[in-house]
Amino acid sequence: MTGRAKAQYTDAFLLNYDDNEVRIASEFLSNWLPFLARDLCKSCTNTISHRIRSLHTERVAAVSSPSILDANHYKEDLGDCSARSTGSAKDSADNYDDDDTHSLGSWKDEADRLSEQAIEASSTSEALNSSARQPRPKLKKSWADMAMEEELVAGEDNDESNGLVDVNDSFSEGTSVAEAKPKVALSRDQRECIRFSRVQRKKDFICLERIDGKIVNILEGLELHKAIFSAAEQKRIVNHVEQLEEMGRNGQLKARTYTAPQKWMRGKGRITLQFGCCYNYATDKKGNPPGILKAEIVDPLPQLFKVMIKRLVRWHVLPPSCVPDSCIVNIYEEGDCIPPHIDNHEFFRPFCTVSFLSECDILFGSNLKIVGPGEFEGSFAIPLPLGSVLVLKGNGADVAKHCVPAVPSKRISITFRRMDDTKRPIGYTPEPDLQGLQPLMDEEERSSKYNASRDRRISRRPADGGEPMVDRGRGLASENPNSRYSGRTRQGPPYRRRFQSNQEY
Repeated sequence: MTGRAKAQYTDAFLLNYDDNEVRIASEFLSNWLPFLARDLCKSCTNTISHRIRSLHTERVAAVSSPSILDANHYKEDLGDCSARSTGSAKDSADNYDDDDTHSLGSWKDEADRLSEQAIEASSTSEALNSSARQPRPKLKKSWADMAMEEELVAGEDNDESNGLVDVNDSFSEGTSVAEAKPKVALSRDQRECIRFSRVQRKKDFICLERIDGKIVNILEGLELHKAIFSAAEQKRIVNHVEQLEEMGRNGQLKARTYTAPQKWMRGKGRITLQFGCCYNYATDKKGNPPGILKAEIVDPLPQLFKVMIKRLVRWHVLPPSCVPDSCIVNIYEEGDCIPPHIDNHEFFRPFCTVSFLSECDILFGSNLKIVGPGEFEGSFAIPLPLGSVLVLKGNGADVAKHCVPAVPSKRISITFRRMDDTKRPIGYTPEPDLQGLQPLMDEEERSSKYNASRDRRISRRPADGGEPMVDRGRGLASENPNSRYSGRTRQGPPYRRRFQSNQEY
């Protein structure tokens, strides 16, 4: 297999996979052995265990001369995009069962593919050996990619609503796989960059109101990011929220994590889940004022929510300087609402809210009016599509109030916020895997980086008739101190300085 380390295994079935894939499969299946062997008899369990261990044995005993993997195969085209990964193999294996068609691939299809290959292997080893010598394109992901993927979804193979990363989107309807020309499989980082490039962002909301005698755009700072989470990812997140809700009802979460007050009127009493900190909306029975309750302990952020946070930072929705460390989940039933308010300043700006299950409007205005139960009047309404993220900062967070009128059907929202460091609960410990997050490098940044690198190369070229240039500390100087260009090359010609200055804007 060209460009890939491949061992000569004794089992014909393994000839379809390179050494790295078999190693990943061995580690992956070993971690999942307790689940795979559950409810099986001792004999079957021993058989499965022996088969998994044999993968490692075959790999160690195989005689091979693997070629060096080209780790930079895709990096030249993607720049810094492929240098960072959304997560670890452990997170992927522990938290996600399967994936959506255009990101990880269907676990079911992967199993079907392996079964078909096993039947083919048992039919004739000669045919297998022949096919092993001929490289063939892969339409599915390898075990290595599968284990290293950190995606949110347990996808459906036929999830046509997710057109974010369609590797084979040139296939026409009715074209069979056999007739279609197979494409080169994309790496996880490449697919992430494609999805990232297709995110729709709106940052130019305008609503002018007179505030303290001045005309102010009360929506300054609002941002709406669409297509952040695909349909399959939304399904995975909603299922997880429902599991957390069930745990709360059964008393499996801390007391202040899950709250389900009695509905005493239309629009009141929605279910909430708080992670990272407990926020008090109004003065409680103990006399605690609105704000973060330092003495109350709630459950930490669920792992899936932390993966969502990583997505928000990597995809330029939230800045790395304001990584959320808490969240509140609002579960709306039909008719539930949120009254007009401005979020407490014990949470830093920006913060954001993600919408699931049904679309609804959020109203903004400096003077929102309550018309009736769950009914409000405001200056500006913003529809919140499914899977979208609304970011609040600036006037949109601090001047304008916002509210959610009675929703027409069940809805879930997850609001991520970062606490003021001085307001964190007693004993709070920051999440280690949320430290040092960095965003992906977008096209503009890659272009700017390329131009800067090109300018540096140009500045190092020797002037006509001059001597070769050498790097002397902070500046560039000619090796010949008497050269007529020695003074100019230290600072660069005037036109070049103007060009470099223009690159900053």
